[in-house]
Amino acid sequence: MANKKRWLLQPETPPTPIQLAMMLLSLLSVVVVLVLTFGRVNEETKRLLFMIDFSICLIFMSNFFYELFKASDKTDYLKGHWIDFIASIPAIEALRMARLFQILRVVRLIRMTRSLIVPMLKQRRQATIASLLVALITILTFSSVLVLIVESGVEGANIDTAESAVWWALVTISTVGYGDYYPVTTAGHIIGAVVIVCGVSFFGVISGYMASVFVSPDETEKLDSHTEELRSELNTSLIRMEKNQQMLLAEIAELKQEIKQVNNDKPEQP
Repeated sequence: MANKKRWLLQPETPPTPIQLAMMLLSLLSVVVVLVLTFGRVNEETKRLLFMIDFSICLIFMSNFFYELFKASDKTDYLKGHWIDFIASIPAIEALRMARLFQILRVVRLIRMTRSLIVPMLKQRRQATIASLLVALITILTFSSVLVLIVESGVEGANIDTAESAVWWALVTISTVGYGDYYPVTTAGHIIGAVVIVCGVSFFGVISGYMASVFVSPDETEKLDSHTEELRSELNTSLIRMEKNQQMLLAEIAELKQEIKQVNNDKPEQP
């Protein structure tokens, strides 16, 4: 019974930031699947959701094979993560619902909040990359879907296909603003304004991250440097102690020699 539920019970140890990002993306993918299954959306919006779902599945699949490659016991990893592989297959409609089981892992994460804070703080760079990945996909997903919904069927609107919605979201979040696609409704303008603000913040974080990469040494490098410094100081202290010991032994030997000489020179008592 325990073996059958291993995929639910893992991981016992706190997950890494990248694993946490995959779990958060699982929540997003479940929302997409639920909208595709039960939502009443037009065909173009449904096609956009399929495109988003396919992209998320590619990320899941890449992460699965990467973790499998790193695993020391690949058979054990497959036994514990087979549901991840099944849920990462985008082409089979029935298997998409397998991603619902991944919510159970997210529920377990909520109960592990305290243990998550420590690894997130210790692995700040990895946590930053994971946060940027989740933020980018989330913003692109919601902005493209929402703008397509509010712009579809409106007279004079040019964002009326899945491709144009994704392109508009990418251009807007990057604050490039080519102007080839733009919203014409008030709701579309509000969505665009929110995406622009998110884009400025997003690339501000990226700029700060890149600066920290080139300016601040990595925490591992700091630790290695500190360890090497301590090792060097310890070796220096040991060498100094050894020299002092040799000098002390030499002085003791010399003192013994002097005492012996004094005893030899002392006149004998009659």
